Amino acid sequence: MKSSKLNRRQFLGSAAALGAATTVGTIGAGASLTSCCGSSGSEGKYTPLRPASEVYIPILTDMAIDGVELKAGIIGCGGRGSGAAMDFLNAANGVTVVAIGDVFEDRVTGLRNELKSEKNIDLPADKCFVGFDAFQKVIDAGIDVAIIATPPAFRPEHIKYAVEKGKHAFIEKPIAVDPVGYRSLIATAKQAQAKGLTVITGTQRHHERSYVEAYQKIQEGMIGEITSGNVYWNQPQLWYVERKPGMSDMEWMLKDWVDWKWLSGDHIVEQHVHNIDIFNWFIGKRPISCVGFGSRQRRMTGDQYDNFSVDFIYENGVHLHSMCRQINGCADNVSEEIYGTKGYWKSYDNDNNGKMTIRDLKGNIVWAFDKEAERANFQQTSPYVLEHVNMITCIRSKKPVCQIEETAVSTLAAIMGRESAYTGKEITWEQMSASTQNLVPADPKMGAYPEIVKAVIPVPGS
Repeated sequence: MKSSKLNRRQFLGSAAALGAATTVGTIGAGASLTSCCGSSGSEGKYTPLRPASEVYIPILTDMAIDGVELKAGIIGCGGRGSGAAMDFLNAANGVTVVAIGDVFEDRVTGLRNELKSEKNIDLPADKCFVGFDAFQKVIDAGIDVAIIATPPAFRPEHIKYAVEKGKHAFIEKPIAVDPVGYRSLIATAKQAQAKGLTVITGTQRHHERSYVEAYQKIQEGMIGEITSGNVYWNQPQLWYVERKPGMSDMEWMLKDWVDWKWLSGDHIVEQHVHNIDIFNWFIGKRPISCVGFGSRQRRMTGDQYDNFSVDFIYENGVHLHSMCRQINGCADNVSEEIYGTKGYWKSYDNDNNGKMTIRDLKGNIVWAFDKEAERANFQQTSPYVLEHVNMITCIRSKKPVCQIEETAVSTLAAIMGRESAYTGKEITWEQMSASTQNLVPADPKMGAYPEIVKAVIPVPGS
């Protein structure tokens, strides 16, 4: 495997690149957050964008509340699945992992060894499953919570089965790669809600205290009505895997999944969905249409682009400019900014030492997130752990939260941007949500898939 120096976690951890400021104040459902700079409150000063009863604030305490023992099964034992397993175990007392599964035996063995060495969890061999049907065996192995971290192409099927079996779940983002997967997810969301299941998705900024507090301030009306936004995920090239002798088409693509459109959705979907999701979350709407462009300049494997620029249009003429790139030696930027009739919010403010801020129209800071205060008031500041803290607390308190539909909408928005860039055409939400596009092979198995590995890269307007 060759590396482009930075993986996703390392890039997120670079304060200079991202400036991921984190928070202060005890945050719980319905709690009032404390402003860390500027005025101490906004009640009566601003016009809320929506009623307080419609503003969901997750529970972001250091640990989840105690309660019934919860047994998790890990589906997908690579780096993200292993990380999510540890995040789950670090989020609460009385939780454990009882089953794991992956297509590759070495991934299962790796996580099994890690659970033993790091958490003294000794999984028996009959709870460690290998193969394309491993997800079913894990879900049927007596678990309470399914942790799904397989490549995005498989996530709609895996969460559908988990919900059918009545399991709570954590599912990584994005949660689909095509419109067929999106529609499956919308049906699954309704079923999960009807069953009272909690399903949290890997849009971890929804559980990052800085973003949650900024979200609440904006919903309180601190920047006024939202008029536009810019979102970015520009970074060096991600990892890739060169094909080795003896690898079948499917084995190679699975091990190099982040570079194949049918497996990852392309990087606008797999990675940049985070930033698009921030705008959708804050504005509370989905795009109506978009026009985008992109290209493939220096990607080493797979069939994806390595840069996109998309103009999303929302109701009332609101525009979102979305930009993402994975090319070495270029300007990097992972951030969001949203503009309103009374001011603007930046997740990374270069003029304030990279801190998250809200400024009025004259440029004066009216709120800034105090990450030093967060460190002083909380032991746990990782949003990757905090999303599990909230999930476990919701399960144990019997106050279910289901994020499937919300994340499915952001996923389809990214898919819409991808298809506009590929074709050069304007794409509407109605077109995309009704599309029959299905990128996932029927009944995938190890073997030859020449029609995929020899695919022609899209040429806009052709």
